[in-house]
Amino acid sequence: MKILESVARTINGNSGDTIARGSGESLRCQLNVVGVSGTSPALNVVIEDSLDSGATWNTIGTFAQKTTSTREVINITQPFSENLRVSWTIAGTSAVFTFSVDWHISTRRGS
Repeated sequence: MKILESVARTINGNSGDTIARGSGESLRCQLNVVGVSGTSPALNVVIEDSLDSGATWNTIGTFAQKTTSTREVINITQPFSENLRVSWTIAGTSAVFTFSVDWHISTRRGS
């Protein structure tokens, strides 16, 4: 499921309001960075969940810091809530990152 479309981003942000997709037992996330520019650019992307409907957010998955075009997949297997989002920070001088995030939730079987 596409969570963030591939667009150029220059400032810190998140995927918006809570994404309620139902809880599961694992979450497979893919970060795809297709463009990078600027001086000393750095991108940090995390997956977060919220137990209180978005009042506070907890980091449940972290991608390695990105400085070039690349792709990474992480698997989150610890328990997580149905309230999920993607957050990112961008550092560097005139830094621009074009990236997308997809994920797939595997639901519990037999429960």
